[in-house]
Amino acid sequence: MEPPTGATAKARLQALGAVARAPLRAAAALGVIGGVLVVPQAALIALCLQRAFVEAAPPAALLPLLGALLATLLLRAGLTWAGRRLADRAVERIRVDVRARIARGLVARGPVWVRAQQSGALAERMGAHVDALEGYFGGFVPLRADVVGVPLAILLAVFFVDRTVGLVLLLTMPLVPVFMMLVGWGAQAASQRQLQALTRMGGHFADRLRGLGLIRLYGRGASELHGIRAAAEELRVRSLRVLRIAFLSSAVLEFFASLSVAMIALYLGLTYLGMLDLRTAPLTLGMGVFCLLLAPEFYAPLRRLATHYHDRAAALAAMDEIALVLDDAPPVVASDADGGTPIAATPLVSVRDATLRHPAAARDVLSDLTLDLHREQHVALVGASGDGKSTLLEALAGWLPLHAGTLRHAPGLRIGYAPQRPFLFAGSLRDNLRMAKPGARDAELEQAAEAAQVLRFASRLPEGLDTVIGERGFGLSGGEARRVALARVFLRDPDLLLLDEPTAFLDPDTEAAVLQAIRTFARGRCVLMATHSPAAQAAMMQVWHVHDGRMRTQGGMP
Repeated sequence: MEPPTGATAKARLQALGAVARAPLRAAAALGVIGGVLVVPQAALIALCLQRAFVEAAPPAALLPLLGALLATLLLRAGLTWAGRRLADRAVERIRVDVRARIARGLVARGPVWVRAQQSGALAERMGAHVDALEGYFGGFVPLRADVVGVPLAILLAVFFVDRTVGLVLLLTMPLVPVFMMLVGWGAQAASQRQLQALTRMGGHFADRLRGLGLIRLYGRGASELHGIRAAAEELRVRSLRVLRIAFLSSAVLEFFASLSVAMIALYLGLTYLGMLDLRTAPLTLGMGVFCLLLAPEFYAPLRRLATHYHDRAAALAAMDEIALVLDDAPPVVASDADGGTPIAATPLVSVRDATLRHPAAARDVLSDLTLDLHREQHVALVGASGDGKSTLLEALAGWLPLHAGTLRHAPGLRIGYAPQRPFLFAGSLRDNLRMAKPGARDAELEQAAEAAQVLRFASRLPEGLDTVIGERGFGLSGGEARRVALARVFLRDPDLLLLDEPTAFLDPDTEAAVLQAIRTFARGRCVLMATHSPAAQAAMMQVWHVHDGRMRTQGGMP
């Protein structure tokens, strides 16, 4: 997939902010109001100094001015606090929404696409890449209104007092955004390279951590440590490049702002000394202090925006990476919410002239595939390893899109799929079973576990179904893990059971018990079971053979 262009990334960022548009606008409005209040704050300070040092007013006469100044300061502080709270609330809402969108995108793409990705890279997109949006929405977006409203208010106030100072501010203001634009281009490219390095390192580290036992078994620890050091060094170099651009741009922006303030201070000093006279009326102390106080405040929103401009560049770079998951995600195939129950006379699944091929593979696994699956149809799918049995089950489950042909599921069809290598999460056996039906009662869980012969080994564990296992079923044998997957299928109460080697690695007695449980559960349902076991084949009503990219029954085409 082509990476999105910068313009498209901006549009995506705006779309992501739609879920928190109201608090973001409120935060921006409060920021502008608080910024504009610097004008009366400077006026009160200047008036106090004028009254105290020039007019020699008594301290009591200054109390109302000082009270008004204190109220202005407190109001500004309150507005800043409220704006920050609103911005933080908006950022949290956006983060939750983006992570939910990424999760939905991963579900829509399906397990085949996800298996082809580095799990660490996907985790980085949901973690660090989403966090990279915080500075943009929490800082850059609210400050955009400040950059327009606050300098304009200050410029009008300064022009009213002294046109020369206003002219200096007006002429120097365009230098800052122009420089920000030039720096932003470089910062975005550097941020994108840094995020890509972070993604690569996260994926590299997660993959090595998952295969730590294999690495130690083959004595590859030293070489893999070297690879991790190289990935970390690349991330360090790219991070320092981003920081270098940020520090350099901040220094240059501060230079321009300080130079402008120095020009104003020089003009005011020469005017007070009588060496420069560009005014028709005398310049009072209060007027000079007012202009001098507002000069740095004029550039303050621009400087703050420049700081968050790097957050904008980082957000655009992160959006490019996040978009790889969000863009062009296929729709989710057949959910329980489709409604209705499949009519008995219609096929549960209908396949016509289908060709199956794994993504990026050069040859077809199965071709010219046509079949119908009905209720009460119990089929054993046999063939040599690698002939396409598991591939067919994945396609029927909706995990693998067809390379050609059509696949139709009956409306409201519920599918239960137990793959060869079921994924078991770190947690208790009970929690792993509940994945299939989160609202299941304990009695339902135990009934499904009993039918799938899970209790046969769980009863020997220290805490039964509450025994905690490791990630990917660590602590269970291959046969035990498959029985947990079969119990999940039973809990799901499906119309169609797709079972991939459910009795592999089982002793004859346990296999017979599992097959009897499958036959009992499959009444009124359809079963398609990939197997090498003669006992499993004998337990099914039909046997379909897969060989050389074709599928046949013992008596002809299915």
